[in-house]
Amino acid sequence: MAIMTQKKDDHFKGLVVTWLLGLTFLFPWNSILTIGDYYYALFPDYHPSRVFTLLYQLLSLIATLIFTWYEANVSTRLRVLFGYGPYAILLLLFIIIDVSTSGHGGIGPYVGVCVLVAGIGIADGVAQGAIVGDLSFMDPTYIQAYSAGLAMSGLVTSGMRFITKAAFRDSQSGLRKGALTFFAIATFVEVAGFVLYAFVFPKLNTIKGYRISAKNQGARTVKDDLDAAGLEADRDGEPGKPPTRLTVRQLGVRIWDYLIGQIILYMVSLSIFPGFLYEDTGTHDLGSWYALVLVAIYNGGDFAGRYVPLWRGLSDRVVPSRVALLTLSAARVAFVPFFYVTAKRGDAGWMMALCALLGLTGGWLSVLGFMRAPRGFSGPEQNAIGNLMILALIFGLTLGVLSGWLWLIGKGW
Repeated sequence: MAIMTQKKDDHFKGLVVTWLLGLTFLFPWNSILTIGDYYYALFPDYHPSRVFTLLYQLLSLIATLIFTWYEANVSTRLRVLFGYGPYAILLLLFIIIDVSTSGHGGIGPYVGVCVLVAGIGIADGVAQGAIVGDLSFMDPTYIQAYSAGLAMSGLVTSGMRFITKAAFRDSQSGLRKGALTFFAIATFVEVAGFVLYAFVFPKLNTIKGYRISAKNQGARTVKDDLDAAGLEADRDGEPGKPPTRLTVRQLGVRIWDYLIGQIILYMVSLSIFPGFLYEDTGTHDLGSWYALVLVAIYNGGDFAGRYVPLWRGLSDRVVPSRVALLTLSAARVAFVPFFYVTAKRGDAGWMMALCALLGLTGGWLSVLGFMRAPRGFSGPEQNAIGNLMILALIFGLTLGVLSGWLWLIGKGW
């Protein structure tokens, strides 16, 4: 009984730390998205939300593609720390650019901010596939916890934006103070994430167990993390390649429907969020708060949806097979005309309901795919599948960002 209790405690600790890693990892990008109203005030002629998102996703996609192809030969630990470290530095540079220009707009500061956004995209592309690949050979509840943490970062940043907007008001000076406060908090959060991954996560008993198992199956990506846990992973030399390890291309063919599902899910979401919500939803009684409320509702739905897969009875009944998952993912394309019609003829209540459903269905179906795709493969193959799923996700995000520009047709730009 004591052993079982200890295992449950270790598992719970692992889930908590994994959840916190998800929270900290996307905090920089969610911060940039959430203070979009400040950048619209600073750069009103440059469509900052759409441009920043496009830059971020394109650079993230390129980095993810490279590291997915070579995932088996690159240390997971180095990739993840490369993500957290530059995140903190780049966030500080956002503050430096703003302070050095006294919060003035113009093409120079705009280009500088775009460069920093591109840097954050590269860091994301290097690190996120590594984290998800690592979690993919663990119990599926770990990938769910990490995904829920990612969504929580959006919810937290939305809540913080409400607080800073109320505290500093809607003036240019108030927006600027709120943005600088955001970047300062985000920098601290990223340092905390770095410490968690570098010094806490690898020493958790459950995490060590999963990584030892993966190493025994031939995984080379876990060596540095096992060394960090004091296990001297390669005392007997480098682990050999598993005899039946499928290549990245072969694994992609085996899970093609999961990959297509992720692409569709995130293409639909990013064609609407955040650009459409900031620029195309009209003027309402909430004024400048309206877009922030819609973003917060989307983030809340996304967060709730990522917990639905834990309700296995519901998920197994509604989404009993891979075909059902792909079909439901494709059905979300219907959100595009729904949002268009609602923006033209509906009221704020209908728009809020659509945002909640967009987030809820996206979070639920996406996490379900991430939890199911690695089933039945070896540890090293599951690591590769995690990287492939992130590649599909980011490809979908990029397509969504590009298609989001179609909303501007007929608007003179």
